[in-house]
Amino acid sequence: MAAIIGPLVLVSCGGENNAQQQNPAAAAVPVNVYTVEEERVTGTDTYPGTVVPLQEVELRPQVSGYITNYYVKDGQRVTKGQPLYEIDQTRYQASYQQAQANLQSVRANLARMQKDLERYERLAEREAIAMQQVDYARTDVETARAQVAAAEAQVRSASTDLGYSTIGAPFDGTIGISQVRVGAQVSPGQPLLNTISSTDPIAVDFVINQQELGRFGLLMQGEQPDSLFTIMLNNQREYPYPGKIIAIDRAIGRQTGTTTVRLQFPNRDRTLIPGMTVTVRVLNQDIGEQLVIPFRAVTEQLGEYYVYLVQGDSVNQRNVILGTRFGADVVVREGLEEGNTIVVEGTQKLRQGAKIQADAPQAQPAAAVR
Repeated sequence: MAAIIGPLVLVSCGGENNAQQQNPAAAAVPVNVYTVEEERVTGTDTYPGTVVPLQEVELRPQVSGYITNYYVKDGQRVTKGQPLYEIDQTRYQASYQQAQANLQSVRANLARMQKDLERYERLAEREAIAMQQVDYARTDVETARAQVAAAEAQVRSASTDLGYSTIGAPFDGTIGISQVRVGAQVSPGQPLLNTISSTDPIAVDFVINQQELGRFGLLMQGEQPDSLFTIMLNNQREYPYPGKIIAIDRAIGRQTGTTTVRLQFPNRDRTLIPGMTVTVRVLNQDIGEQLVIPFRAVTEQLGEYYVYLVQGDSVNQRNVILGTRFGADVVVREGLEEGNTIVVEGTQKLRQGAKIQADAPQAQPAAAVR
């Protein structure tokens, strides 16, 4: 019996050892680790933006007639008050001259009525004329004065129409491509003649969500550093002039939960054209020496971010608050300290408290302004 029992016992012990070796919870997970250090960084948040003019006006006729002149070239820069279009002025000049002639006539009539009244009043003082005659003269003077006022209004109206027959630039800017040519028939409000927009300075609009409203409100109220707002053009070239925040839209969109922020940029060389899309870059709090780790070390669970912090031969899952991402790396704002060691490869097999077999910590890359 002993010869039989002995082998059974040995087999039983060997089975327990094999079970322990096959249990993944008892095995150390091989990982690569990384020592957390600080780097000098310049953190920016980016937003898609659209170039818009600070002023833009559609030019439409106020009077009817034929276009007789177009004084500028399409796309030309214009100055405030510069003539752009002329509508046939013949009848408007005639109406103005007629109104002026009528005004002169009623003014002469008023002068005659006033003299008559003065004469009648002197006669009335000597009781040499009936008072009824004096009252009639006074009424005639008031009527003549009303006629003068009406004639003056007609002159102003005719002068306005004559002025509307020449369409000038309402401000300094750039005119677009004309929608009509000389000889075209126009009427009040129709058709669209052209569009003029200001070019320097110019604005860039971008959208933020309502959670960021407080931050941008403070930026607008406080002193704005020169490099706070910059833009990248579509050719990946940085626009050489910084901007400043000038307005935040009045309300949050009910459907989107967003609002619009407007920046102003100098545009002396007309690089920025209305309608152009750009990338807006806004400096954030990640400025100067910051903790930077490889982004591949981060895991996400239900919208929160974690790393595995090495503690001896095991790991502790640590919640972190992330900042700006720079390519393959990311700033850690909260949750880690300089000198901490974290797992960068092998996180898929880890859990809280897992045993690890770590290689030598990876070297920190040379610090550089990002």
